[in-house]
Formats: sequence, structure tokens, C-alpha cells
Amino acid sequence: MTSTHPTPQNRRNLGSLAVSPLALGGNVFGWTADEAESFAVLDAYAAGGGNFIDTADAYSAWAPGNKGGESEALIGNWLASRRNRSEVVVATKVGAHPDYKGLSPATIKSAVDESLTRLRTDYIDLYYTHYDDESVEVSEIIGTLDELVQAGKVREIAASNISARRLEESLAFSAREGVARYVALQPHYNLVSRDTYEGELADVAAREGVGAVPYWALAAGFLTGKYRPGTDVDSARSAKAGQYLATERGLRVLQALDTVAAAHQAEVATVALAWLAARPTVAAPLASARTVGQLAPLLAVADLTLTEPELTLLNEASA
Repeated sequence: MTSTHPTPQNRRNLGSLAVSPLALGGNVFGWTADEAESFAVLDAYAAGGGNFIDTADAYSAWAPGNKGGESEALIGNWLASRRNRSEVVVATKVGAHPDYKGLSPATIKSAVDESLTRLRTDYIDLYYTHYDDESVEVSEIIGTLDELVQAGKVREIAASNISARRLEESLAFSAREGVARYVALQPHYNLVSRDTYEGELADVAAREGVGAVPYWALAAGFLTGKYRPGTDVDSARSAKAGQYLATERGLRVLQALDTVAAAHQAEVATVALAWLAARPTVAAPLASARTVGQLAPLLAVADLTLTEPELTLLNEASA
């Protein structure tokens, strides 16, 4: 696998953190990828210049025999064996682990210590609230997260799956009280799912300088181009990805991706990520790889810049 090592100029800033153009999703580690496969992917990602690894305390509680924390534990073992903790930006999340649901102060404080133990580190670079918990006041959530920052357990804070209103309230509270503020946002956003992010939420992010790290950037694998009418893909996510094939929009997007990919001699997945990377507010798209072979087209986003006509073609196909 060949990839250009991103130079520091390629890094994007999220608060005090400098991250590579592709965030590597850890949802597959300890689920569809065992420790050996996970280590191989992590090694290849680091060798390709990547430094931004995303996980959550809940990964992968949904898999039979798992209880949550498997992904963090694998990443922790990798960091310890490679002795590269200072070179990696580790993002994890709180609020969805079966034993630590919600965002009460007590839950956050207990969950962060569990995450630190599994990750075998004494600090988390970027700590997300996994899902907003509207039963808890913004002041309590931000206040608790600020305590973690003051204690040195967390460097920067972020939010995933949050409404525009609550994001705005959170940022206003941080500004008013002079405490830690969300520097990143993790929305569901890709070429075939634009409605949840574009509009109010993206407007708040743009106005407040919050960087987006979109999850499901490849729409459960649909935007890799391997799902086509009449094909059968052996994947844990094939049912989800297959839903997009049944829509006119999905087929239009595939056709546009094929056109742009051919022009650049690039993979369809690389083009889909490059479209996201070019969107206002997006700091780095987030994608996962179960094998080293799946990783190369993801890392290639660092080297692909789409033209204005190509972006227009993709925008119109996905509208």
C-alpha cells in the first residue's frame, strides 16, 4: 500500500488538536476485525500518515458475546505495544455504553475512568458526548466535561448526535462561563444522507467554528461502489447499504461517483470522501476499514482534490 505521508500542512485543527484528513473509525475493532486484523489496519493507517483514531465506550456492545469497551481495549493494547501514544489523537465517546447510559455528571465521571483504563492512557484527546441527553441541563454536561479537562483527563470536548439548538446553547454556556467548549461535532452526513446535517446544524458549526467529523461517511459501505444492482455482498452492513440501491438518488450518486472516479483513476470511496472533505465545516470524514486492503482508498482522500464542476455534478446527483 502506498500513500503520501501527510505533511503538517495537511493537518486540520480541532481546537488544540491537529488531525489528519481521514479519521479512522474503530467500530469494527473487536467486532468484525479481531486483534490481529485490527493491529494490521492501525499499523497501516499510521504508516500512511494517519493520526486520528475514533472509538466509543459502547463499541461493540451490539455484537454477540460483547459487553462494550472491546474497541477501546484493542486500541489501548495497540498504543501500548507500539509506544506511540503521543503521536496519536484518540477520540472516544460517553453516553451509550450499556452500563453508562446518558450524560448525568456521575455517569460521565465513572465512564471516563473506565475508558482511560481500557485505552491504557491517562488522557483522552477528544471526548464526545455520544448522544445528547436532554434530561440533563447543558450547564451540567459542559460543567462536568470542563472538570475532566481541568483534571487533565481530557484535552478537548466534542458532541455527536446533537440538535442545532442544544449545540448553540452549549457553546453559549461555554462562552459565558469561560469553560471548555465543543471544538468538534460528529453528525451523520454523506452523499446520500445530507438532510440531518445541512441546514441549521451546519450553520451553527460554521458560525461558531466547530469542525465536523462526519460518521457513516461511506453510508455503511454503499459509497465504496461495491454495492450494485444484482450483486450480493458478504458484509455485516449489507442490508443497510442495500437500502440505498433501491432509490433513484442512490443510483444517480453512484453514476456521478463513477464518472469522477474514472477522471481521476481513483476509487469510488476516495471520491465520496473527497466530496465530504470539500464541504464547508468538515475537518475530516470518518471511515472504518476491516482489512488493510480496504484502507488504501480511504487514506487516498488526502491526495484528491475535486474540481468545481465535479463537486457540482456530485451535489446535483445527491440533491
